Amino acid sequence: MNDSNTKDLAEPRRLKLLNLLKEHRILRVEDFVRALDVSAATVRRDLAYLESSNDLRRIHGGATIADNNEVEPLFDDKTNIAVREKRAIAAAALRLIHPQGVIYLDGGSTMLELARLLISYHQLTVVTNSLRVVEIFKGNGPKMIITGGECRRLSQTFVGPLTRGVLDRIHVDLAFMGTIGVSFAHGLTTTDSAEAFTKEQVIKAATRTILLADSTKFQRTSYVKFAAANQLSIIISDKNMPSEEQEAFKREGCELLLT
Repeated sequence: MNDSNTKDLAEPRRLKLLNLLKEHRILRVEDFVRALDVSAATVRRDLAYLESSNDLRRIHGGATIADNNEVEPLFDDKTNIAVREKRAIAAAALRLIHPQGVIYLDGGSTMLELARLLISYHQLTVVTNSLRVVEIFKGNGPKMIITGGECRRLSQTFVGPLTRGVLDRIHVDLAFMGTIGVSFAHGLTTTDSAEAFTKEQVIKAATRTILLADSTKFQRTSYVKFAAANQLSIIISDKNMPSEEQEAFKREGCELLLT
């Protein structure tokens, strides 16, 4: 293995690392180890160095390329980001749910935290497009309606025009939505047009739309917009939500619940 950290060797190695990441968008530490023939410790040092210069963004177990359009992490990587914040957000969301109501649970790791809190809500009806939520409720829990549609493996959700067959025929009291990026200026954005389509249909079918997003999601913009700031009724986030975003959403009449 070539683990030298002299400038003459480190710079070409880091350039090769970045080129690999630009090609594959998301890679794990072990992928870099194999491709660069260096140790995991060297890879982690290089990732830290490159993150400090905003060339990439580290995620649990690896990295994604850093640019203005957010790359969507693998689902299991997302579950390891801001875990404490997500659990607090889910607990705050639970207090809004009527035990006999009808709600929608979007895809995303925060929704899984909320779903786990709903196991005993047997008179609740949950509409969802999330495979992971289905797994939680398949043996016990609320009445469940699945949207159907095309399975998007990266997000573990059913998405696209085929979801309209269900979503056009239902109404939900509360739609709990996730997002890849959110800002007052650019609204809510995601990485996939089919996923954005389904999110738009859900929002149309809901009395109130509630965004569950930890503070790392704010002031980020991805490829496809699915909702404007004024379509949100409530945002549940943590206290590190940027203050300028807080003020802007409040002026729009959106309620903020910060955990």
